Amino acid sequence: MPKTRLDTARIRAARRLIAPVFRDTPLYRCEALEPELGCAVSVKLETANPVRSFKARGTEVAATRLAGQGRPAVVCASAGNLGQALAWSGRRRGLDVTVVASRFATAAKLDRVRALGARLELVDGDHETARRRAAAIARSDGIRLLEDSLDLETCEGAATIGLELVDASPSFDAVLIALGGGALATGIGHVLKEMAPGVEVICVQPLGAPALTLSWRERRVVTTGTTRTIADGVAGRCPIPAVLADLLVVADDAVLVTEASIVTGMRLLLDRAGLVAEPSAALGIAAVLEDRDRFAGRHVATVVCGGNVDPAAHRRWTGGR
Repeated sequence: MPKTRLDTARIRAARRLIAPVFRDTPLYRCEALEPELGCAVSVKLETANPVRSFKARGTEVAATRLAGQGRPAVVCASAGNLGQALAWSGRRRGLDVTVVASRFATAAKLDRVRALGARLELVDGDHETARRRAAAIARSDGIRLLEDSLDLETCEGAATIGLELVDASPSFDAVLIALGGGALATGIGHVLKEMAPGVEVICVQPLGAPALTLSWRERRVVTTGTTRTIADGVAGRCPIPAVLADLLVVADDAVLVTEASIVTGMRLLLDRAGLVAEPSAALGIAAVLEDRDRFAGRHVATVVCGGNVDPAAHRRWTGGR
């Protein structure tokens, strides 16, 4: 296949740097979801770990390498999940971690960043504002900036999920992957295209935060002015050109879904599978809900990529008490 920035040998090496608690996560066929979706569905559960998201696969790689290089400090911008993961990985290796986030980010995620010992700086504005501030801190303090999706540790750490999907039996017809900054999609997509090219790689993004999907469709970077989605973990506005170039190689399709379908997906994951999923983690289910005919008779896998959600908001969205 055409080249991406990723390398399968490095991905295999990265897997050895990740704490066992984040590897070999549950992957199982969830028959309780199938009557509603009209197809065979397997879920790859990335929430049953200390930070309740897939992000630590990348931060484990980055933190291990930073510690080995004698670099004691790192900063990142985060909507919450990357910050938690970097705080966990950094604390384990004695790193000084700073996380920059929007003050409008999910409070439960921010509280967890603090609890894990990171220095948290809040900014007015959205995630793109936080990215600019994190870059400024890195320059002024002379420390490492870990930029999600741009830095290969984040992509190749996420790509280890792809290795685990490829090892599954039976294989899948399609894998549905949440699309935000692009690390998860390009990482898993790279592995699937190299090792299981018959599997369709479908990226899913909210209609209210469509920048990378629009960029994939137009084959050029498309930025958006605002985002309007409950799926804060994928609500970027300014795609990274190098990430788009990788996505153009590995993605077979990129689709947009409505907020209503995301909420229904969260409700189904809770009611039928007993899973608390944040909105970004329900994007794959939402994609099937919106196009049942496309997936009828097929076996799809979806990555439940995070479970960090405000409890009151989750109850409101899913109809719980």
